[in-house]
Amino acid sequence: MLTQYLPARGRKVRILATLGPSSATPEMIGKLFRAGADAFRINMSHGAQADRVELFQAIRNLEKLHGRPATILVDLQGPKLRVGTFAEGQVDLVTGHNFQLDLDPTPGDVHRVCLPHREVFEALQVGSRLLLDDGKLVLRVTKIDAKAITTRVEVGGVLSNKKGLNVPDVVVPLAALTEKDRSDLAFAIDQGADWIALSFVQRPEDLAEARRLIGGKAALLAKIEKPAALDRLDGILELADAVMVARGDLGVELPPEAVPPAQKRIVETARILGKPVVVATQMLESMIKAPTPTRAEVSDVATAIYDGADAVMLSAESAAGDWPEEAVAMMDRIALSVESDRGYKARLHFTQTNADPTTADALSAAAFDICKTVSAKAIICYTTSGSTARRIARERPDVPILVLTPEMDTARQMGLLWGTHPVHTRDVTSFEEMVAKAKRMALRHGLAKGGDRVVVMAGVPFGTPGSTNVLHVVRLTGDELKGYKS
Repeated sequence: MLTQYLPARGRKVRILATLGPSSATPEMIGKLFRAGADAFRINMSHGAQADRVELFQAIRNLEKLHGRPATILVDLQGPKLRVGTFAEGQVDLVTGHNFQLDLDPTPGDVHRVCLPHREVFEALQVGSRLLLDDGKLVLRVTKIDAKAITTRVEVGGVLSNKKGLNVPDVVVPLAALTEKDRSDLAFAIDQGADWIALSFVQRPEDLAEARRLIGGKAALLAKIEKPAALDRLDGILELADAVMVARGDLGVELPPEAVPPAQKRIVETARILGKPVVVATQMLESMIKAPTPTRAEVSDVATAIYDGADAVMLSAESAAGDWPEEAVAMMDRIALSVESDRGYKARLHFTQTNADPTTADALSAAAFDICKTVSAKAIICYTTSGSTARRIARERPDVPILVLTPEMDTARQMGLLWGTHPVHTRDVTSFEEMVAKAKRMALRHGLAKGGDRVVVMAGVPFGTPGSTNVLHVVRLTGDELKGYKS
């Protein structure tokens, strides 16, 4: 297979595209990759595991074809609450009437339905709200006992079989992983997933079991879609490798006007802690059916980029829409436009990210300043675990970050990290080899040319994780590739 190298992305923010019926073929996945997708989301809420094997294979084949690592994020369904079924398939709940949720599996009617989640009964209080069908219907608890919840319908409408239920006012003591999630997680690890996304995280403890089951074979992303998670955001971020602003369910459980401040807070907190943050859901929603987005949607995407999000995500737009390739290309164009705006840098650095008291953090902050002072064109870092790249990315430098790593797993995880261009390559064994390879890679990937300076970061002794202690500025001659065979 002839390698057809793609040029380095001309933008810093990453694009995460969800795969689905509209984009599940190798041909379309390739189109999305070439249009600008840096990472692909595989949603385990729909379909069977066997159907996903070809998706993994298609993405890995792209790596071989284009010589660039591609990132796979597997999104676990999580403990989704749902009501039971109705004898007639659906009922029309009338505002002001009473409606009961109970543990009786008998098909329901206009008066009652089964709620097969005993944990909810234990957590609710009189006065708690229950939101049905993504918040379209609202119930208020008036009475509760061990077997039945009596509610008054505050916002009525049609309720059909197996619709989802949200409980925004209390923390429901649900296990973070269902049996389905455990099976899907094992499958994802076996297939070589780079990131595992954990749904409906409410507290830091929810991450513990997933972390144990992953066993260091993938990175862990916490989806923030419950108000309770906002109360313990710092603790969740300390234990997660990345976070997602999952505005779908978060927008159901919070008032609409509360979502933008929550998004700003999550992005800012993640940036301060140096953890990648993804903004997701309804970003280009109208492109599910239309070839162009609304101006409001473009502004929404731009806002996330101005705030410094590491990645922006397409959901149904690329998974089930009529214009998946166009949606990715539009996201790419929006990012390029924002990042070329004269006011972008000032807005990007509105969030202060003070360096931690470590050598690696001090060098990362220094690299940022040196690039500005000497007009360096790139920061080149050698890393095994990816921690050096994350520290540099936290500074949001004006130049691209060329990440050189001997670990393919690390290279693939960079698809969610701001400003990085990962390259899987052999490790170096000496200072001279480090400098020579950095120069060659900068030229080969089009990040610098003859006469340009670049900043190189590495750790001595080479190949030792967590030993970043070298910062070196070099000037390229442009002749570094002559006579060299890769």
